[in-house]
Amino acid sequence: MDQPVFSGNGTDDPAAYRRWITPLNVGLLVGALLAATFIIVLIIQVAASNTDRDRALERERHSYDVMLVTRSIDSAMARAEASLGRFATSGDRGMGTSYYNDWLQAGTLITQLQDMASHDPDETRLVRQLRTLYDARGRELGLTATRAYYKQGWPALLLFNNAGHSKLISDIKRSLDAITEHERDVLQSRYDQSDAAASQSNHLAKLLSLTGVLLVVAAGILAWLAWNAIVTRRHAREEAEAADDRAAWLEHAVAERTRALSDANDRLHREMTERAAAEAQLRQMQKMEAVGQLTGGIAHDFNNMLAVVVGGLDLAKRRLETEAEEVGRHIDNAMEGANRAAALTRRLLGFARAEPLLPEAINPSELIEGMSELIDRTLGERVTVETIVERDVWPVWVDPLQLENAILNLAVNARDAMDGAGLLEIAVANCTLAAREVGQAPAGDYVRIAVTDNGSGMTPEVQERVFEPFFTTKPVGKGTGLGLSQIFGFVRQSAGEVAIRSAVGEGTTVSLYLPRGRGKALPAIAPATIAPRPPERLPVRATEPTDPQGEPVLVVEDDPRVRVATIAAIEELGYRAIGCSSGEEALDLLASEGDVRLMITDVVMPGMTGPELGAAVRKRHPHIAILFVTGYAGEAGESDLAGQAVLRKPFTVSALERAVGDALANAPHLPRGAAAAE
Repeated sequence: MDQPVFSGNGTDDPAAYRRWITPLNVGLLVGALLAATFIIVLIIQVAASNTDRDRALERERHSYDVMLVTRSIDSAMARAEASLGRFATSGDRGMGTSYYNDWLQAGTLITQLQDMASHDPDETRLVRQLRTLYDARGRELGLTATRAYYKQGWPALLLFNNAGHSKLISDIKRSLDAITEHERDVLQSRYDQSDAAASQSNHLAKLLSLTGVLLVVAAGILAWLAWNAIVTRRHAREEAEAADDRAAWLEHAVAERTRALSDANDRLHREMTERAAAEAQLRQMQKMEAVGQLTGGIAHDFNNMLAVVVGGLDLAKRRLETEAEEVGRHIDNAMEGANRAAALTRRLLGFARAEPLLPEAINPSELIEGMSELIDRTLGERVTVETIVERDVWPVWVDPLQLENAILNLAVNARDAMDGAGLLEIAVANCTLAAREVGQAPAGDYVRIAVTDNGSGMTPEVQERVFEPFFTTKPVGKGTGLGLSQIFGFVRQSAGEVAIRSAVGEGTTVSLYLPRGRGKALPAIAPATIAPRPPERLPVRATEPTDPQGEPVLVVEDDPRVRVATIAAIEELGYRAIGCSSGEEALDLLASEGDVRLMITDVVMPGMTGPELGAAVRKRHPHIAILFVTGYAGEAGESDLAGQAVLRKPFTVSALERAVGDALANAPHLPRGAAAAE
């Protein structure tokens, strides 16, 4: 066969080209086209045959699934009836739950079987019949389950036995067998269809394979020629893709590293800011704690000295009433100085949170309304006071006199900030705080008492130091710098929080957040007065006045000077004082002195403290009244003084007389000599 000849310069030889176009070549070309057409037809037929075979196999699987679901229904119903039998026999609720779950599963499988049989009318009819029988059987067995659930054993067993002979059992069995038998018949026809489709597909595949072998031989040469080009191109493409991947990876790594460095830098800045704030807060807390401990320690000794001064001056004044007027005036001046020193000590103790509180359940709105006259009289006519009280204000559990002092201090500070003239607003409202929303306050319900003025306001620097002790912006001699410190100590000791909002020229708002008191009875609150704080809190029973007549009183005080002054005051009142310096010595004296009906004891003492001594005396001598005298409770039993008769140092003879009388009036009644008879 002649072949075309191509010239070396890329031009064709026309004669050779004409010789190449021969009938044989044309036949070969037509044969190639026919072979290609034949192969395409074979491929289409093979694909169609494979599709028919796949459909036949799918129908076979469907038949298997239907028979499997049918058996599962039978098994689930059998398990349910077995669980019901055990439930009726034993009354075990777990068996009842198993029955309910298995019977419900059988119903779910019947629903699934209905969906699977939707294309076959005969099978659909059989499944509907099965559904009807299932519902009837469920109602029949439900009677047994109900009896078993209510622990009716024999009726349940009788119903279950009757259900075991029900015609529905055989009907359900025949219905399931009919569905299975119908599906087997359908499955056999599907087997035949699948075999025919598979046989045809195999014949066509063999013919296609022979044709493919011829084509493979023909294409082998072209494949070998194209392989080198394909391999070369693939290598070049792989190298290009590898280079692109390396470039993308490097770009991504650089971006990730840059973002990580940026995040680390931001996190470092935040941590530095938070650490600086925490360190500043810690330093402030340490400073406040140190000053608090210092003031508490000083107050103890200071009150003891004041007790000696006040007691001695009061005794001197009582005995010099007939002496010269000049002596009385000097004693009055000394008493005024001692009382001012005592007030300063109470402020120190309030700041140090060392003075024991005597809390009660109070209504803050009633307390503020009762203080209105006192506030108006204290602030003067040039200050307008407005009170805004929310309805149904929650009660709070605080010391009412300390709260009165705090509100009065805030009002006086507001008057000074307004130069004695302006508008003062006192607002009371309920609020709910999240954790640390205000200072260190935990989450919960609070009552907010806000005192607002339209005065000069405070700078941020002043606000940072406003709670420091002895810090004041008032001129020398106008303030001690302990007012807000005392309020801070009282509110924190009451588990509350204080917040200040102020700006220069816009006034100041001081808010006291006191925790809501739950389950506390609210006593009636009398209007506030300027009278000094009473020395006790115990209610006084109506009894006849006490006549001392030399009645013995035990005085327990470790400081000899205070003990001497207290004994002198007791004897001034007509009692016979018995002094001792410790709790152990007091117990020994009480064992020998059978007529003692009152013991006056200090709170802070070395060895046995006052509350510990009181507990021992109540156990051994329950008829003895106890009066606690304290200037600083500290750690000696701050909570133990709640509800007790307490007299504050320093005290006058008149205050001691009232406290002694009230303590004896509240003591358990015991006939004279009964203690000795014990």
